[in-house]
Parts: sequence; C-alpha cells; structure tokens
Amino acid sequence: MKIFAGIEHAEIHRPTVLTLGVFDGLHLGHQAIVRTVVERAALIGATPTLITFDPHPRQVLKPETAPPLLQTFNQKMEGLKLLGIEQVVVLEFNQELAAMFAEDFVQRYIVDALQAREVYLGKGFAFGHERRGNIEMLKWISHQFRFYAAEVPEVQLRGRRISSTMIRMLLKAGRVNLARRMLGRPYGIEGVVTQGRGIGRKFLFPTANLELQNRVLPADGVYVTLALVDGVWRRSVTNIGKRPTLGAEAESKVEAHLIDFDEDLYGRMIRVRILHRLRGEKKFSGIDELRAQITRDRERAIRYFNSRVAACNLDFL
Repeated sequence: MKIFAGIEHAEIHRPTVLTLGVFDGLHLGHQAIVRTVVERAALIGATPTLITFDPHPRQVLKPETAPPLLQTFNQKMEGLKLLGIEQVVVLEFNQELAAMFAEDFVQRYIVDALQAREVYLGKGFAFGHERRGNIEMLKWISHQFRFYAAEVPEVQLRGRRISSTMIRMLLKAGRVNLARRMLGRPYGIEGVVTQGRGIGRKFLFPTANLELQNRVLPADGVYVTLALVDGVWRRSVTNIGKRPTLGAEAESKVEAHLIDFDEDLYGRMIRVRILHRLRGEKKFSGIDELRAQITRDRERAIRYFNSRVAACNLDFL
C-alpha cells in the first residue's frame, strides 16, 4: 500500500474508487465502507483509494473537544492495508483546508488529482467549509464531473450505531467484550517495554511495563490478553491501573505478565490485544494478599484460554 503526504508530486494510480474520512479505530462501520470501495474498484478496474486527515479536524477547529484516538497512525495504515486499500492520501488538516469550499475540494482532490469514478461516504460524514460537503452535495455535483456517489449504510449492533465515540465510552467503562464486537477484533494497544521498579519480578510475577503509544486505555483493572512477541501471540494477563497496593501512581500504567515466558523484553515494542476483563483494580493489605490474587487472576486467564479457543481468533490483529 502506498501512502502519500498530500497530492503534490505523488505518483497516484488513476482512476480510483474513493472514500474519505478520519476512520479512527477502523470499526465494523468503517470496514463496511472500505470493503465497498475495494470490491467496487476490483469490479471496474480502478484503484481502491482513501483520503484521510491528520491531525484530527477537531484538534484544529475545536481542540478542547478533540477526542483521544483509538489508533496510532501506523496502526490505522496497517489495518487499511489488510482491508485491501492500495493507496492513502494523507491531507494535513489546517485552517486553509478547513476554509476550502466543498466544491473546490471535490474539483481539486476527487476529480483532478484522483480521477474518481465512484465515491462512497459513511453516513453523516461531511467535509469542506462549514461542513457543506455531504452525500447530497456529492450526488448533485457528480453529474457535472461524471462520477458516481453513494452513502454506505451504517452498521448497528444491538440497535446502536457503531461509532468511534461509542467504542471509547465502552473501553473507559471496561466493557471490552462489547467494544470488541463493534471493532470486529480485540482492542489493541502497543508500546515499548521499559524498566520498572522490579517489584513484580522480585516479589510477584515478572511483568513488561509498557510506555504506550495509544491514547485510549480501558478502565483500570485486570484483563486476559494476548501479547505479540517476535511474531508469536502469547497468552498473558495485563494490569491497567495505578497500583494502589504498591504506593499508587499518578496515572494508570500498563503491565503485561506473559504466561510461560520469561525472556528479557526491555526496549522492545510489543502489542497487546485485550480479550476479557477479569476484575477491577483493588487495593490489597500487602504483598502477600496481592500475590495470592495475581495467582488467581493468572489461573482464571489460563482457564479462559483453555475453554474458549474461539476467543483467541487473531484475524485482523
């Protein structure tokens, strides 16, 4: 997959079938849009293409309301590649782009630069000055520029529209199973393993302390997880929290204990996929009580893996 920072001097393959948006999280609703683009491009002999924006538009227009992102840029690009997108145009979202009239955006990017034959939008998506570019406008202007425009129906779960906002709310409430269903995969975080205080290895169980790249964390608690090390997904238990028994941190930390694995991971990037919440965070009377609870957590995680093979489906991780 090719990634272009803007359209100047970009060796873009044309014609295209196109979609545009932020696509944070690449949840099932986003996947429906992207798959439509990929399938239609294959049918008409065009290149499946996506326009996205960086930073998030609200970081420029209303920074106080800008949401924390579910994915890093690289995570999103990897997901788009797996879904079949062949080229991504990343537009820097700034005041100049925000002020561009929707008609001018269509002319410059959709028609001239990408020669789109078909354009698909998610429900409610808007672009251009005062968000006047929407599916109705695209359908109206498409006759002039001879491309087809359509809106992809929204995807719902339990009667609720799947959205990045809803998934953030679910994760912050610790409802990782429902968030997983909306994402179509377990929620994932990644980070570099850093040196901790060594308390876990000395008194409890060895853990990998992660310096995270992701901005959205599930609620504090203990989770059944999978950790990717050297291309192998390994069973793990991950604690997210402030470690109240050990003195309490100002901010939540992430510690992953890899079951049946005790190699040095310092300085390495690992990915963690969150499968199931075991319990909330709790302050214990001391190390002995904490060790006993961690032992029970580890045993419950092992039972989870042994009894729910389907829960370990690693597609699209």
